[in-house]
Amino acid sequence: MDFLSTVKGSDCESFFPKGWDLKKIDECCEKGVSREAFWNDSFTPIECENINDFDTYMGHEIAMQIKLADERGEKLAMILPVGPMGMYKWAAYFLTSWKVDCKHVYTFNMDEWADSEGNTLDASNPASFEYSMKQAFFNKLGDLTIPESQRNFATKENLPTYEGKIAALKAEGAKLVLVYGIGRACHIAFWEPTFAEDYATEAEWKAATHRIAAKLTPMTIEQNAITSFKSRTTLVPCRANTVGPGLFLQADYAIGGCDGALGRGMGWQGMSFLTTLHYGPDTSITSSYIPTLPGKLFYLKELAGPLVAECN
Repeated sequence: MDFLSTVKGSDCESFFPKGWDLKKIDECCEKGVSREAFWNDSFTPIECENINDFDTYMGHEIAMQIKLADERGEKLAMILPVGPMGMYKWAAYFLTSWKVDCKHVYTFNMDEWADSEGNTLDASNPASFEYSMKQAFFNKLGDLTIPESQRNFATKENLPTYEGKIAALKAEGAKLVLVYGIGRACHIAFWEPTFAEDYATEAEWKAATHRIAAKLTPMTIEQNAITSFKSRTTLVPCRANTVGPGLFLQADYAIGGCDGALGRGMGWQGMSFLTTLHYGPDTSITSSYIPTLPGKLFYLKELAGPLVAECN
């Protein structure tokens, strides 16, 4: 037994979500980006040398899905994240360069900060996801932008309507595209691994479409303190409204991004990325279902490892 195995006793394991097999996660971190039998044949990780390539490639993929739907004369439903974000300026750049009118696009923001009652920030608040989406994407499309009536945000009133709206669009022939990042605790949207305890079966978990005022894990709060709040943990809400697997696992195509490198050899997303690739579908690791969907997962090269102890 090595030193780390010795110090990682029951006290350490109780810090992590129930259902996490820490030995298995460690094994995932040693595998790099090798294919697994459970992957969808059309799931492809795409290596990016740097953040500029990452933003451009991912933005191009988003824009291409919108362009292709327009060329087919189809409506397009998109579940969108606020994180990663750098791809949106490139998606807007390509769409405006190609002069693609986005009137056929219907967007569903996957989550939003909330209080214990599910109340969300005002859209004028720079910390709100609605504000961020307008600044990063919708406003940059100019006259070609997605109509406001076709933009959906995760308020406690509107989030429960997502299921019906997406179903209606699919009935009209629309495809559903999921755009996502992978959380530190391997969440998709804010669907935390701790939620698995609330469902008796995998089928029940996979059928859940959303949560209002979902309680976030400490790992998620710290991730967002680093990535969105300049390290101020005290500013990060402890709850959010979020879509669930009953919606995002319906995706006909998924576009993902892992850009969680911090420079000087530091990063927060390497373990989450490799666990997503290799753990195998498990409700305690939400993102483990991602490789079962067709699509592309863009990632910064350094996140693929080796993930080893290093002082920086």
